[in-house]
Amino acid sequence: MSEGRATGRVEARFVPLTGYRPYPDDEMLRRAEAFRAEMARRRTVRQFSDRPVPRGVIETCLMTAGTAPSGANLQPWHFVVVKDAATKRRIRERAEVEEREFYRHRASREWLDALAPLGTDERKSFLETAPVVIAVFVEKYGLRADGSRFSTYYATESVGLATGLLIAAVHHAGLVSLTHTPSPMGFLNEVLARPASEKPFLLLVVGYPAEDAAVPDIERKPLEEIATFR
Repeated sequence: MSEGRATGRVEARFVPLTGYRPYPDDEMLRRAEAFRAEMARRRTVRQFSDRPVPRGVIETCLMTAGTAPSGANLQPWHFVVVKDAATKRRIRERAEVEEREFYRHRASREWLDALAPLGTDERKSFLETAPVVIAVFVEKYGLRADGSRFSTYYATESVGLATGLLIAAVHHAGLVSLTHTPSPMGFLNEVLARPASEKPFLLLVVGYPAEDAAVPDIERKPLEEIATFR
């Protein structure tokens, strides 16, 4: 990260907008409907094949995530791609410790009842089976070359936007994914050797579905329940 971008002491510089492509109204609607249909096929999967995923696919999906907007363009995200079996095992072991506490002690009855239709429990075998686990971190603050700190702005929101693009990119590439958020997740800093300036945001499990993969029988809310036009 440049000193100028970290401190905001450089004058704003603008270049022409060259990437925008206008479309007729009917073409915009066609494209919007096609993308909606594409994303409507996306499902969270918990049964993964161990079939390897090409590194180039993951790299390209991460570059897509990196196009997300961010507060002051500080891009406060870091993605750790884990393919090593021993490291995935350590992540699973540590995650299941927290998950056992969650399901047995921390979660309210209401929360557990809400999760019941999804069939989740403390066992997280997908963390080992899936070929790729991406740990997403939020940069709570940045560090200059001299070791001094600078603030990041809307960091959590920015990383959420980047993660959404990553999930969409993974699906568009032909893979499936699962978001996993063991709580607390501080152990990821230790296991993955990330600095204290970064906070774990979530684990994104990525790969191909197992041949016998099944998903919960759920429905999406209709437009009138998720949007208001005024």
